[in-house]
Amino acid sequence: MELGIGIGWRPEIADAVEQLPGVDWVEVVAENICPGHLPAALTRLRSRGTRIVPHGVSLGLGGADRPSAQRLADLAERATALGAPLVTEHIAFVRAGGVLTASPQLEAGHLLPVPRTWDALKVLCENVRIAQDSLPVPLALENIAALICWPGEELTEGQFLAELVERTGVGLLIDVANLHTNHVNRGENPATALDELPVEAIAYVHVAGGTERDGIWHDTHAHPVTEPILDILSDLRARVSPPGVLLERDDDFPAEEELAAELTTIRGRVTGQRGVRGGEARAPEGPGARPRIAGAPARPHTAPVVHAPTESGSPDAREGVALSQAALLSALVAGTPAPEGFDSQRLHVQSRALAAKRADVVAKVAPELPEILGDGYRPAFLAYAKGRPMHAGYRRDALDFAEQLLVAGRPDDDNTRRLLTCWWEERAAAHPPRRGTRLVRAARAALVRW
Repeated sequence: MELGIGIGWRPEIADAVEQLPGVDWVEVVAENICPGHLPAALTRLRSRGTRIVPHGVSLGLGGADRPSAQRLADLAERATALGAPLVTEHIAFVRAGGVLTASPQLEAGHLLPVPRTWDALKVLCENVRIAQDSLPVPLALENIAALICWPGEELTEGQFLAELVERTGVGLLIDVANLHTNHVNRGENPATALDELPVEAIAYVHVAGGTERDGIWHDTHAHPVTEPILDILSDLRARVSPPGVLLERDDDFPAEEELAAELTTIRGRVTGQRGVRGGEARAPEGPGARPRIAGAPARPHTAPVVHAPTESGSPDAREGVALSQAALLSALVAGTPAPEGFDSQRLHVQSRALAAKRADVVAKVAPELPEILGDGYRPAFLAYAKGRPMHAGYRRDALDFAEQLLVAGRPDDDNTRRLLTCWWEERAAAHPPRRGTRLVRAARAALVRW
């Protein structure tokens, strides 16, 4: 299925996307649209014949729990409403705890890496099959960027993806920016990953920018695409003709001309019209027939054979994965001790990154809060989030944050506190709970955690 060159559709650049030349398709964050009330700009794009692919971020198919039937139904509804040729999600977990661990469920608010073990693979494959049976169109899964490494991993990224495709037939969404991120942060060679994964299963490719700070690459989607990332795209193109390549931008949106220039650069790497440091792109060999939703490989997949354990993972794989993921997430968002084998410094960096992302998203879903609190919003939210995991999504998080400030008698300025009280009352209840009520709630929560 040929898609061509695309761009991630975001409301902030909706007008620009309509005007950009050579945009063959767009990708939308599935959770950000309502099937019955599509944005007018998306409706216009669809009427012009522009394909739209919903990209999910909340299924958590790499988590220990089976995927939510409601979330799958919501994703299926969006695929149908958009007339999508496929849907995509991530190889990640986004929540942990709950019934399998007899502990409160925690939300990461971000995509976290799955351990590359046989047990984790078994759980992921079962979850993928459930999702495939629930969706009206093919599913493709994306490799994610990571700051941390799981101890005791049994497979490389390429081997893990190859096994996943072999066992489920799922398509792959390969993010070359994430391969670069994992190269900088985890020492993983992108070329080795490309050698090992089944490139013929690629549905499309993501390209995005980032930035390096203190030796760590942050996959921000808010910076220009760099040469090393483009070189990985060229290396991939030398192996396969990807059906689609898409530019992602989620923040700090540049002018339309800059977006157009990045798309032109990407198109040049894909078509081989420009020399690249990573090797000259070349057309695929052979007749060019394409299986399923993937591109025709330039050479056969020759990754070394990896032999799975006889039982392909233990029978209680879900319980083991659940316990390990809950321990990691609790360390990241609740301040509990780092699980054995993890780099505590990297966990600290990941924890700060999660808190910063949480503050940013709350500011987007409740923009009145930074308006009311001004420069005090971010430090106040980060202080609130420390040791207070998210349990019920960002909107509830915004309300809880405002409630915590008001119960503590903050902000100090009377007018600011009055504005915050009005905001909270309009969205939650007639009166914020008194300090005594808040203390009782905190005590109950502590007992549950204990």
